[in-house]
Amino acid sequence: MEKYDVVILGGGNAGMAVTVATRAAGLSVAMIEARDLGGTCPNRGCTPKKVLVAAAHALHEIERADRHGIMVDRPSLDWRALIEREKDMIRDIPSRLSDLMARRGVDVIVGEAAFVGSNTISVGGRELEARNIVIATGSKPRPLPIPGAEHMTISDDVLSDPVLPSAVVFVGGGVIAFELGHVYARAGVEVTILEALPHLLGGFDGDAVARIRGESERIGIRVRTTAWVRRIDKFGGRLRVTFAVEGVECAVDADRVINCAGRVANVDGLDLGAGVIVHREGRIEIDDQLRSRSNPDVYVCGDAVWNSPQLSPVATYEGGIVGRNIVDGPRHRPDYGQIPACLYTVPALAGVGLTEAKAKEQGLGIKAHVNDMLGWLSAKTYAETVAWSKVIVEESTDRIVGAHMVGHAGEELIHIFALAMKHGITASQLSETVYGFPTFASDIRNMM
Repeated sequence: MEKYDVVILGGGNAGMAVTVATRAAGLSVAMIEARDLGGTCPNRGCTPKKVLVAAAHALHEIERADRHGIMVDRPSLDWRALIEREKDMIRDIPSRLSDLMARRGVDVIVGEAAFVGSNTISVGGRELEARNIVIATGSKPRPLPIPGAEHMTISDDVLSDPVLPSAVVFVGGGVIAFELGHVYARAGVEVTILEALPHLLGGFDGDAVARIRGESERIGIRVRTTAWVRRIDKFGGRLRVTFAVEGVECAVDADRVINCAGRVANVDGLDLGAGVIVHREGRIEIDDQLRSRSNPDVYVCGDAVWNSPQLSPVATYEGGIVGRNIVDGPRHRPDYGQIPACLYTVPALAGVGLTEAKAKEQGLGIKAHVNDMLGWLSAKTYAETVAWSKVIVEESTDRIVGAHMVGHAGEELIHIFALAMKHGITASQLSETVYGFPTFASDIRNMM
């Protein structure tokens, strides 16, 4: 039996963040990872995806070149070269992270981990006992019980496929579908998004989502809501997706069908029962300090937490909290209220804090400052195709409780609102700040 102070299951952002406080305190730490260090985000998610999004931005700029008096021929995208560039940029990430863990003094073990006791883990024929165990195993695509589901691919495959399809169907209208959909559409691919629910992109402000849906449809993406996929069949060398909208059966053909119906905690193989951990379909019950309610020696962080935002910075944030709780005792709690979320479409959608609907649901007396900024000088200067903002202010305190943007560099400006919310800077104070001019940031003064 090998003994450690801390054993971390998963070598992604959450798990690595746990090592900061624990190693600084001199605790012995082992990390178990079955695949590449870094997990999904740098290897199969956020980082490689942004390489493709950057290419979509370039195509978007070319689309608007004539607005600046620049005449250019229709661009031609070498998809294979783009995928090769993406792979080249991320290739050395696992080795660099391995070096980081070695310098930090973390023992990295490659293999599949499983509980064999409340404080004991089995991996590759070895048994590790620890005072604290951290579940940071990330998430995986939600399986769909659809006839023909075996024909679907996942976002990982998109980031590795050197062949550009002519038509793609996304099953699910979430973040991944819209982000990759914008990349594909700007590359000339026919894109269809099928969402079973009546609304898209849950968690974002409804009015902001309406703007990004309009922009998506402008560039040719077909979006269908209340669309229930019935089956996926091979048909004439392609795939046919049969779905129903309000009882009417429809079909669409494509070269790829991609499962974008969300992600679930990746805990199936951990044998949680042996760790005396109560869960419902992989949803581990945790307390406010991110500890398992049924086994307080076990912490959970990152995408394995089923009810917090599945975002890379959130995983890092939660991992840091878990590390401090192990060292200091369980007294640190996460606060998700000022963490921005960005949808990397082109243009992007960004939000922080409460949506207008949530603020009203909580009974807050608010003023929603809504701006269509397409006519503003900055938007016209850069020939923006959509520029919109909504800032939600509590009237009695002048406190900013939410901010939402589409276009207008919103994926960058949203952090100014997040900073103001975190440190109690009021809407009036933010408006009175002097910004460099002419910039998108200088428009913040007029958004409230």
